[in-house]
Amino acid sequence: MEKTSWACTIITQVSLCCALYLAINLGQPQNFVYRQRNEKIPLDLYFISVTGGFRPLEQQTKLLKQMEKVARIYKARFVVNSSELGEDDPLEQNATRHFSSLKVPWHTTRASKGHEVGCFHEKIKTPNGSMLEIIGVDIELLQDSASARISSNNNTQLQWLIKTLEASTSNWRMIVGYHPLVVCGEDKKKMEAEPNLESLHRVFQRFGVNACLSGQHCSIHEGSVAYIGNPSPMKSKSYSISLNRKTVFSGELVNGFLLHRVSSLQIVTYFVTSAGEVAYRTVLQQWGREVI
Repeated sequence: MEKTSWACTIITQVSLCCALYLAINLGQPQNFVYRQRNEKIPLDLYFISVTGGFRPLEQQTKLLKQMEKVARIYKARFVVNSSELGEDDPLEQNATRHFSSLKVPWHTTRASKGHEVGCFHEKIKTPNGSMLEIIGVDIELLQDSASARISSNNNTQLQWLIKTLEASTSNWRMIVGYHPLVVCGEDKKKMEAEPNLESLHRVFQRFGVNACLSGQHCSIHEGSVAYIGNPSPMKSKSYSISLNRKTVFSGELVNGFLLHRVSSLQIVTYFVTSAGEVAYRTVLQQWGREVI
């Protein structure tokens, strides 16, 4: 009887310690950079997305070190870079020159010049057999085109995008650009004054676009499309995430980046701070359903 009582006491104390640990850590950002050595990574496709551009040297170095850790541990296949500068982007140049794990393909947006359309168009087959299609565009030019009639001969950028989407048979379709594609938070009332945004949204829904990566300081879900903003290097605005028109996260993600995990049924996006912690994550499921 005494042995049984002693065992119960030990079990109770251990349970209380576990409960206390969970109470302290529940809801806190999870540091995922350091993993257990025997922990296996699922057979999915991982890639990183980031906002490029100029940063102070210390800020840039801190960001690239965290990106390198994540790229190495998760075997990131490529990096999507939202920038106006294309291959001349300083973040991309320093990453591929000085950080071995970031010497992977970089797909970088740029401002259109002359009559050129689009930035890039990539089809990536995942380890599980599904296909991810990523289309880089000049969003500013695309918005100008969408404000006019779609059939106009001047809408070369939009026509190219529609033609590309019409021919797509991929499981996942993602649009990437630098300029904001949606209006965030306190600017939400301005949406009525931006009919071109609504026009683009209808195009995305029509052709089964799953997600759009762009430069706004928030992530929202409109219908079947998830608009995901890459954290800005600037400190002017906090970052927010909205699901079903409700804000579920608001905080600092300055100088952060995103890690994406693509499987046949879902895309998980991890919002990573400059300290290498997951501040939040969202899950985009097939058929446009997004969950926490």
